[in-house]
Parts: sequence; structure tokens; C-alpha cells
Amino acid sequence: MSNISQIPDKAPVLPKESLLREWAGAFFSSKLATFGFVMAILLILAAVFAHWIAQQNPYDLLQLDILDSRLPPGSENGMGTYTYLLGTDGQGRDLFSAIMYGLRISLMVGIGSAIIASVVGTVVGVSSAYFGGRVDAFIMRTVDLMLSFPSILIAMMILAYLGKGIGNVILTLVILEWAYYARTARGQALAERQKEYVEAALNLAIPQWRIMLRHILPNCLPPLIVIGTLQVARAITLEATMSFLGLGVPVTEPSLGLLISNGYQYMLSGQYWISFFPGITLLLTIVSLNLVSDRLREIFNPRSHK
Repeated sequence: MSNISQIPDKAPVLPKESLLREWAGAFFSSKLATFGFVMAILLILAAVFAHWIAQQNPYDLLQLDILDSRLPPGSENGMGTYTYLLGTDGQGRDLFSAIMYGLRISLMVGIGSAIIASVVGTVVGVSSAYFGGRVDAFIMRTVDLMLSFPSILIAMMILAYLGKGIGNVILTLVILEWAYYARTARGQALAERQKEYVEAALNLAIPQWRIMLRHILPNCLPPLIVIGTLQVARAITLEATMSFLGLGVPVTEPSLGLLISNGYQYMLSGQYWISFFPGITLLLTIVSLNLVSDRLREIFNPRSHK
């Protein structure tokens, strides 16, 4: 009994400042990861401050002029008051301004769905590993079923029923993504469940919710952070695909995918910029998030240090 009492009822989970500095140093030692991180921060800041950066509000019909429709990059507006750096789309919107606002929608959908899905999936996965038995079997069969179907097919079916809207897109992405977090959290929690500090906590009659929340869950965070970064990029890609097909966000709140779709019909006529620049922005967003995720995976994966 004395040996049990000497076992700490808390896991050495949360990293200390020295470990955080070590992780930061390892992360920024990679030029590609640093580039991805800086690019991601710049894109997020551009989306957050789009109202101040953009020279035009693409949602305000009073600021649009149909005579400025499909102007090439570098053209001036009809009154000669400012220049369309990236040209205009078919509705006469300044493409640079539309991209800033569209990037905000895409990031909001991607980050919002990833946060909600991570909370749901982590709770489900940790609970599955902790309680085991029939609860674990039922949850894992549900996860296997969710992961067995193509994501794009499920998204099309759900959005065809729910209809367009940012809220519906986020809900659809949460339904698609939570299973990835659940499987990862369960695998990590199963390994932690067998360790001595958890057994000691059980013998000390610590409440089960506290064991899961303060002891097991923090040890599951590193791989979940990696999954979360990947899922943000994946969610943005899925949303862009759905919007391109006309099933995502409404035309009154265009995302990057919808902006690409709006210019698709003009590609053959040589007006490439309407789809090209939103496509480049989408590509940079996904690539920067993937670079960050790859570096985090290398840092948190013990095998990469061997």
C-alpha cells in the first residue's frame, strides 16, 4: 500500500517550458515548416483583417458596377479612383477583395469544423478506451463504418438534404471528421490506461471523469494536434469542392471554392484570373497547413528521433 501511495496520481503530461522551447526550436529548424507557419499566419491575418485590407466590400451591391465586370489585373475602376490589382470577376467585384473575404469564410469553416470535431471525437475516443467492453466495440464499429465511405459522397448526400449554408457545411464536416479524432484518441488512451499512474488514481478512488480529463486526455493531445492541423486543410478542401459543385456556401457569402467556380466558365475565353488567383490562394493555404502538420508529426513521433 505504501508503494501505491508513492505513485503520483497525476501524469507528467503537460510539457514544461524547457520542453516547449525544445519543440519550438525543432519546429523552426526546418525551413519548410517555418515557411508554412509564416504563410499560414499571414493568410489568417489577411482573413481576420479583410475589412481593413480590402479596398471594396464584395457583399455590398452599392460598391459594385457591372461595367467593371471581368477587367484584367491592373485595370482601374470606371471612375479611376483605384486599381483592381488582380482584376474583377463576372459581377464586377474586385478579385483581391473577394479573395480576402472568401479566405475568411474558408478558414472559418475549416477551423470551426476541426475544433468541434476534435472535441466530439476526443471525448468519444477517450471514453471508448476507458470503459471498454460493449461501449468500445459499438463506438469502434461506428467509427469503422464512418471511415469506410468516401467523404465526398457522404458530404454530397448530407448537403443535398440540408441545403446550402455555412452552418450546414460545418455540421457536415463535423460528421465526416469526428471519427478520425476518435480513433486516434482511443489508441492513445488505451496505451495510457494501462500505466501505473492511472492504476494509482483508480486505487485512490479519484472520480472517473477526473482521471479521463486530467490524466489520460492530456497525453493524447500531441497526435490530436497533428490530426487537427491536417483536418483543417482537409475541411477547407472539402468545402471548396462542395462549393465548386454548388452544394456549399451560398453565393452571397463566397468562399475560395465558390470564387473558383465563378470563373470556371470564363477560362476558355482567356479570362484566367477569375479562377487562377483564388486557386493560388487555396493552394497556398492547404500547402502551408500541410507543411506545419508534417513538421509537428516529425516532432511528436518518437520514431523520427531514432
